This record gives sequence, C-alpha cells and structure tokens, in this order.
Amino acid sequence: MKKILTTGGKGMVGSATNSDIKLGREYNLIDPQETLKAFTDHNPTHVIHCAGKVGGVGGNMNYKGEYFYDNLMINTNVIESARKTGVKHLVTFLSTCVFPDDVKYPLTSNQIHLGEPHSSNYPYAYAKRMADVQIRAYREQYGLNYTSIIPSNIYGPNDNFSLEHGHVMPMLIHKLFLAKQNNTDFTVWGSGKPLREFIYSKDIAKISEWVVENYAGEEPLIISGDEEVSIKDLVGILVDEFNFKGKVIFDSNKPDGQYQKPSDNSKIKELLPDFKYTSFEQGIKETVNWFKENYENARK
Repeated sequence: MKKILTTGGKGMVGSATNSDIKLGREYNLIDPQETLKAFTDHNPTHVIHCAGKVGGVGGNMNYKGEYFYDNLMINTNVIESARKTGVKHLVTFLSTCVFPDDVKYPLTSNQIHLGEPHSSNYPYAYAKRMADVQIRAYREQYGLNYTSIIPSNIYGPNDNFSLEHGHVMPMLIHKLFLAKQNNTDFTVWGSGKPLREFIYSKDIAKISEWVVENYAGEEPLIISGDEEVSIKDLVGILVDEFNFKGKVIFDSNKPDGQYQKPSDNSKIKELLPDFKYTSFEQGIKETVNWFKENYENARK
C-alpha cells in the first residue's frame, strides 16, 4: 500500500502537500540515527523531501558554515534512510541557486555542476548539489527511482517570514507589515532591478506529488512560473496589497544577489500540459492574508 511521507511537513511546501505523514521537528534530521528512526517508525513507500535550512541573501552570507552543514547532513541522512528502509520513490528539492554563477540562460538541468555557484550563497548551493550527486550515485548503484526537482522562488502560507533568514518574498511581506504598523519607511535591500521567477507553494506541492508517483526519469525537473518579475515590481504589488502609503526606499548599498536566473521549464510543461498555475497576484493576496491572520504564530 502506498504511503507518502513529507519531510518539512510543517513548512511552506510540506504543509501544502496531500501526504499521509508530515514530519515536523519531532525528529532531528541532522542526526543519522534519528532520521533512520523516523523512517522505521513510519515505513513510507514514497518520500517528498522538503526539509532544510533556507534563507535569503542575508542568511546565506552570514551563516555559511551552518547552512552548509545542516543542509548537507539533512539531505544525506534522508536519502540514505530512504534507501535503507526500501522507499520506492523519493523526490528532493534543490534550488535554482545550485547553478553556476557564470551560466547560459535559460537554466537547464545539465548545467548544474558546470561551475562555481554565486558567491552570496555557495555553501547552501553546494550542499544542495550534493543531494543531486547522491541521488545519481544511488540510482546507478542501487537502481533506485529517486529524483530531484528544481523550483524557482517558492512563496506562500507557512513560509519563514524571518527578517534575518527569510527569502525575498516573505521578508518583504514582514518588513512591510511592520512599516505599516509602525508608520515608518519601507526599506528594501538592493536596487530593485534583479529579476526572479516565483511559484506558489500550493502549485509546487501538487506538482511534487505527481512527480513522486509518476516520474521515472533521471533528469532533475525544473519547475517555475511563466514570467520573471523584478524586485521593484514585486514591491509595488505588495505595497498595493497592504495599501501602504509611506515612503519606499531601495537601499543600493545592500547587495542585490544574482541579477537574474531564468529557467527552462519546458520538460514539466511537456509532462503536465494542462496544469493550471495560480496567478501571481492571487498567490500574493492569499499569502499576505495568511500572514496577517497568523502573525502571532507565523515563523518569523
């Protein structure tokens, strides 16, 4: 009988999946014995691996060793425990930051290991790359049907809205929430010029469920929205959503990170041609409303 387990089950993507078991923090996945215990306790047949330590430019630059070690250990332990306990299908999440800084656009899965990642997040990127290496090695030695997906910037309810560790979208939502409450300026890191692709958490959860049950290919699947959005345009949408009337400041003394990283999502479109993505405006509206309603208990 099929039994799907999601790691990071209380997080943004994990909470949106329709899985049988959602692991939160009851097991320390940095520890190999606890990770193995999680798998022997629940005996899943399929695994959607979402757990990890994630953050934006600030978190990646200030906690390099921590981001590398924690993510390397979590991924290694989860994939090895899945192998040991006979998990049939596993999908793990990579990130577009795994790609080299000097890369040809659009991003394609065969370019992951062709050069150094961007200097702003190379420890996290290398740790994620190693998950892809481990999966490839396990496929070749053990014949396991494990694979990885590479999403663009995911956003949605249950995200980490930390002002220090959050990704760009949740961090901006939190900062704007506080600026409106305190009647202060809204300061945004960087020039606002960089372009990003975003995908709503509910969409990526549905796609990951399909992948773990149906996809048998070796090639990592890139999953992204259909358009790039500048940070400046994102800020404008959020300002309208919050009805913020204060001053918006783009602090060009702060780093922008990579200017853009457009990706080739043609493979997933070929596999799921009729999938309906949530519109950017609707996804932001639902995310902002969730954050307002759950401010006291949200991760921040």
